[in-house]
Amino acid sequence: MQLISSPASPFVRKVRVLLHEAGLVDQVEELPVATTALATAPEAMAANPLGKIPALLREDGPAIYDSRVICRYLDARAGAGLYPEARLWEVLTLEATADGIMESGVLMVYEMRLRPEGARSAEWVEAQWAKIARVLDALEDRWMSHLAGPLDMAQIAVACALGYLDFRHDARGWREGHPALAAWYEGFAARPAMVETAPVG
Repeated sequence: MQLISSPASPFVRKVRVLLHEAGLVDQVEELPVATTALATAPEAMAANPLGKIPALLREDGPAIYDSRVICRYLDARAGAGLYPEARLWEVLTLEATADGIMESGVLMVYEMRLRPEGARSAEWVEAQWAKIARVLDALEDRWMSHLAGPLDMAQIAVACALGYLDFRHDARGWREGHPALAAWYEGFAARPAMVETAPVG
């Protein structure tokens, strides 16, 4: 299998962490591409008509995307149990919530990097951050018992989302007001799978 990827993407990182945790690293070759919303890599467009990454190329079927589909597929292939049936809806909901942090965080970067200076909207950026702030509050208030439980894909997604905030939005200081979440992330970020997939770029 081949993973169309970027070392800076939090969505790609989710898949890469899963590969390490599920013991699948040797079965997937990474194909890094340079791609943005304004200049889509041809490899990404060929695999996914939306032009988004990650996309997983398979020998036994068409390419699959997005990160949630890829992670579910790889987990099933490995039998890793990262989507446990007993907590499936909670895992899927929390994974989607973490993906929302990533989406808003990426949109903030795009607004500042891809738009001409005079066309940038500070209100848009702050609206995206407000979404992230609400999710951080929800994680602190309602999800810490889940995050402290057995390893699952929701935990991986949340950790990758928080890692992206450190990577691109460190000045926002997401840890302030979220001591339990910050303490959990400090421990989770030390996992070898997280260390080996730290974003660059």
